[in-house]
Amino acid sequence: MARSADIVIVGGGLAGASAAVMLGRADHDVVLIDPYDPPRPDFRCEKLDPSQVRLLRRMGLAGLVLPAATHNRELWVARLGRLADKLPVDQYGILYQTMVCAVRRGIPPQVRFLRGTVSGITLSENEQSVALANGEVVSARLVVLANGLNRALRGSLGIGCETISQNHSVTIGFDVIPAAGGRFAFDSLTYYGEHPRDRVAYLTLFRLGAVMRANLMTYREVDDAWLKAIREEPEVALMALMPKLAGLIGRFAIQGAVRVRPADLYVATNVEHPGLVLVGDAFATSCPAAGTGTNKVLSDVERLCSVHVPRWLSTPGMSASKLASFYADPEKRATDLHSSREAFALKARSLANGPFGLAAGHLRYLGRLAKGVARRGSARLHALSQQASRLSWRRGPARVQR
Repeated sequence: MARSADIVIVGGGLAGASAAVMLGRADHDVVLIDPYDPPRPDFRCEKLDPSQVRLLRRMGLAGLVLPAATHNRELWVARLGRLADKLPVDQYGILYQTMVCAVRRGIPPQVRFLRGTVSGITLSENEQSVALANGEVVSARLVVLANGLNRALRGSLGIGCETISQNHSVTIGFDVIPAAGGRFAFDSLTYYGEHPRDRVAYLTLFRLGAVMRANLMTYREVDDAWLKAIREEPEVALMALMPKLAGLIGRFAIQGAVRVRPADLYVATNVEHPGLVLVGDAFATSCPAAGTGTNKVLSDVERLCSVHVPRWLSTPGMSASKLASFYADPEKRATDLHSSREAFALKARSLANGPFGLAAGHLRYLGRLAKGVARRGSARLHALSQQASRLSWRRGPARVQR
């Protein structure tokens, strides 16, 4: 069976689904292809920070995603069992598959969804042909490749992969509950590694629905014995790693499955082909610990759909030189560079074990502590000022003595 469209999107994860929403809303003729409906669970983005929320609003996706997320309004920052600061935040906890489902629900009805696996793509300067494993073929002017970490299809097109940092980080995800029942005293908490030898960037706890979700960001080899321990005896392994944590948040238990995700940093090579553009992890990966992955994916999609696709479709042909404007986009390049720099900078800070590295870590903690003290002092002064104003208003103006 043959179909045709202006644009075929291969991959229905966050990048592909977001592109389908934006392009469908702009009345482009779009086909979205993905093997899974609903999307299968995947341990990826689980928290949105303010910069990502701003991007969602800019793309018109916030109304789809945020109602499905849990709003966290206060963040505790701590190290070595000591609370440094409590600050207001605008963060949201959400599982990756929940976010993808929410975005998919916003795909306009005129966008056609094909459940299937792409077996091959044939490219030219005018028309692209996308073949599915079930024999179907879709022709289009443009193919958006948003199939994440799947390298096989890219390899069949001659697209290479340059590894920048193999096993750059390992993220561990699990749910935490107070051992004595009840609720934790905080909405969210960032607890930094207690010593560089532990090879930890930080532990982040945040409310996600009815549970407290934990993401532990580490730098370990995939065969590290500690990773086996955190799967088999998670409370014991975490308490050995962060012995002062329970003194801050109270005794806790880890419930449910422990998910472990190693992350390689790579960038696709030889990407300039006629009729094909790569977005999100299909183009380059990011480090989950740096927290820039969602920014990179959403920025790719926003620039592609808002700026480049309308320009490309307004003129004949889809040459490689024409599509190269996306990879040269200044905002995309800046976002990619920021993501890479943050990944290496955080790892260097977290593992700095010499006297200067240890001193820098303590100075960062003291700086945060000073900000926390100043913030609490300012809040107390504001409260006293408000109280004085209310008392003055209740007493009314002073009487004039005659």
